Amino acid sequence: MLEIKNVVKLNDGLLLPPVGFGTYRLNGLSGTEAIKQAIDAGYRLIDSAFNYENEGAVGAAVRQSPVPRDQLIVTSKLPGRHHKFGEALLTVEESLLRTGLDYIDIYLIHWPNPVTGLYVEAWQAMIEAKKRGLVRSIGVCNFLPEHLDKIISETSVAPCMNQIELHPYFTQEEQRKYDGKHEIVTEAWSPIGRANSVLEEPAVKEIAAAHQKAPTQIILRWHIQLGSLPIPKAASRQHQMENIDIFNFALSSEEMDQISSLSRPDGRMCKQDPAVYEEF
Repeated sequence: MLEIKNVVKLNDGLLLPPVGFGTYRLNGLSGTEAIKQAIDAGYRLIDSAFNYENEGAVGAAVRQSPVPRDQLIVTSKLPGRHHKFGEALLTVEESLLRTGLDYIDIYLIHWPNPVTGLYVEAWQAMIEAKKRGLVRSIGVCNFLPEHLDKIISETSVAPCMNQIELHPYFTQEEQRKYDGKHEIVTEAWSPIGRANSVLEEPAVKEIAAAHQKAPTQIILRWHIQLGSLPIPKAASRQHQMENIDIFNFALSSEEMDQISSLSRPDGRMCKQDPAVYEEF
């Protein structure tokens, strides 16, 4: 098992490792085995969602792992179709039943769904779920400053985390600044751009060669130094180990700038703009 150094502290005091493990499309028995393998490799933060339909696989991996439950951080997410207060609470309860766990460590609102406009109600339900002990920490995904302003002003409770699309093609500088100002941890989904052409960028390959590291390791190290918490997904043990082995080198400020300069105004992978996108 690799030792992960450094910790990330949420605004409610919960401590997280600086790298998590994404589980999107890791389903069924094979998904359970891949997640157990990741835990064995050293991952302690496991990301899931109601809509991934793999909370059962995540829960089975956690229960079957020799790592004590209190050393693992399990995340799940509320889908857009259940933003109404009562439905949201039932969904959290259903997540617990699916995982077979007594509590979920972090529960996030998956998307704000601003057209439907029930995200404040959903946030109130998250606050209630925490009060009831169903979850330890609560946060959001894909919330823009305007959405965050609204839930904070109407409830006086700031999310502990905002999980957003973040990779070298879409660096989200302004959003990261907002999150930091409000003591909200920025977590990065698709941290290596879903293994797209960013891995073939000359700058990335040159930096990788200079450090004798894989391009994915360079990008994940860029996240760490940027101040975001990446949650890469990998099914193979080799890639799982590689993605977590990023704490024995550092990028220079020039190398950081080279990678950040790859950002594009239209850098979103699937054109999912939280200002208009509706997820159900």
